[in-house]
Amino acid sequence: MNQYLCIAAGGATGALFRFAAANWVHAVLGRDFPWGTLAVNVSGSLAMGFLYVLLFERTDADALWRAGLLIGFLGAFTTFSSFSIETLTLIEAGGHLRAAANILFSVALCLGGCWLGMVIGRNI
Repeated sequence: MNQYLCIAAGGATGALFRFAAANWVHAVLGRDFPWGTLAVNVSGSLAMGFLYVLLFERTDADALWRAGLLIGFLGAFTTFSSFSIETLTLIEAGGHLRAAANILFSVALCLGGCWLGMVIGRNI
């Protein structure tokens, strides 16, 4: 039961951080492209790589911390479902080039962010 509570608390916190971060990015860069979702997914991927190394390889972190941070917080913070609906909306609106750019940037930058987070975690 404690694991469920940790995931729920992490998820609620991650969702709030996602909302705040995406809105801040949209305020800075505008809403003509899903910059907020892209920024959240890239930073969340970087954090996932880093925390994975830290919690599984560098420390003997308690399973509750791993569940709360990785499944709860980052699961709610990163927004693949938002990426999907925003990409399909771009396609339906005739923005095929912007949709392709969103797919390319999201996949490349999120994989790169996760890799970079793992490298940072392994080198500290």
